[in-house]
Amino acid sequence: MKRTVIFLATLSAVLAALPLAAAQKPNIVLFVADDMGFADCGVYGCKDIPTPNIDALARNGVSFTQAYTSGCVCSPTRAGLMTGRYQQRFGFDANAEGKGPSHKGPRALDIQQVTFAQHMKALGYATAIFGKWHLGAEPGYLPSQRGFDEFYGFLPFGIAAGGSNGAPIYRGTNLVERPANHMEQFCAEALSFIDRRQQEPFFLYLPFPAVHGPMVGPEPWLTRLDGVVPMNRRKYAADLAQMDDVIGRVMARLRERGLEDKSLVFFLGDNGGQGGASNNGVLRGTKWTLWDGGIHVPFVAQWKGRIPAGRVLEHPVIQVDILPTAIAAAGAEIKPEWKLDGVNLLPCLEGRTTTAPHDALYWRFGVQYAIRQGEWKLVKPHINSEPLLFNLTQDPGEKSDLASAQPQKAKQLQTLWDTWNASNEPPRWIDLRWNGDGWRTPKTAPQQGKAPETNNK
Repeated sequence: MKRTVIFLATLSAVLAALPLAAAQKPNIVLFVADDMGFADCGVYGCKDIPTPNIDALARNGVSFTQAYTSGCVCSPTRAGLMTGRYQQRFGFDANAEGKGPSHKGPRALDIQQVTFAQHMKALGYATAIFGKWHLGAEPGYLPSQRGFDEFYGFLPFGIAAGGSNGAPIYRGTNLVERPANHMEQFCAEALSFIDRRQQEPFFLYLPFPAVHGPMVGPEPWLTRLDGVVPMNRRKYAADLAQMDDVIGRVMARLRERGLEDKSLVFFLGDNGGQGGASNNGVLRGTKWTLWDGGIHVPFVAQWKGRIPAGRVLEHPVIQVDILPTAIAAAGAEIKPEWKLDGVNLLPCLEGRTTTAPHDALYWRFGVQYAIRQGEWKLVKPHINSEPLLFNLTQDPGEKSDLASAQPQKAKQLQTLWDTWNASNEPPRWIDLRWNGDGWRTPKTAPQQGKAPETNNK
């Protein structure tokens, strides 16, 4: 009897030290909207576009009021999301299409970077992406070559890219026929994946083409929203409403299969709205800028039974936190040699701590740069601008520059940013649009191929 007790105690200790069994590992579901305005869903104050399914995720989980992405355009944000690292660590400042005059290598996610999918596969997960990749279109850099078991989607920036017939669609590495409705097909792929993989933990990544321009305005959503004006806003609203419906159908399938309580679900935007039809609320600026309007995004998380419902958190967080959070949720150790910049948000999400997860957040978009620490933000928004200082608690619209009134605070933040940037690579390719508002055309933009040097103003 004594030997039996000793054996059982030893077995319990061994099992406790092992990673979570497959049956206990949560599924990871990641919804990403493209170019969505911060104030364009109900949980963030939208009144004219119904988003009941995004709002339900927030109601059943946590919504962040101070969530950011590490990029103000599509590709860099996705590079950070897929690696859990600031993309400036490996020089991925600008979008991955076209060729810069001084760039010789592929415009793609550095092959040395371990992807979200590769991390999850190592933990026994099935992995899939249905939608927009935008991290490289050359052989060796495709999703199915970067850790995803399944890929159905497109490689460049939008479904209209590649000419009048739209972007080529791939299944794995093979070209296939374009669907009649991209969003509906991505939804069908996701539902099929859930059905086929429901007996094992899975990572399902749905980076939507909506609401990136040009707007589609699909039916029947366009007719349902006939009260939304003007027409460009109405088309945007229809694209957003369809995306919300897709999220609802995916969540319904998880419930039908008994998987909702076993799934950690995230929804976020990839960057701020691009202006025009989108609405960033009180935030200044748009996509392409490091004003908050370019980087401050909707961000909600749900894990029923683990994350208390209906909480609103005001700590600054960033999309690079999602990967380490998923790894921790799977019961695995986050290894120092991975050099992740993101942090595990589970203690914050579950209410086990009230401590802010980050001391500071950092950005670099070519010649633009910014840092946020607490309520303070220092930003250089234009090639010809001095760094500007704002108190975001008092001035979320970044209207009143306090750099002259608070020179020590500006100097402190500049020093922190310089120290952070010293460990980054210069941009591997250039995009003249990073010079700031008013420098959108290459004909008038000065050639700028390097990130700003330390103390460069």
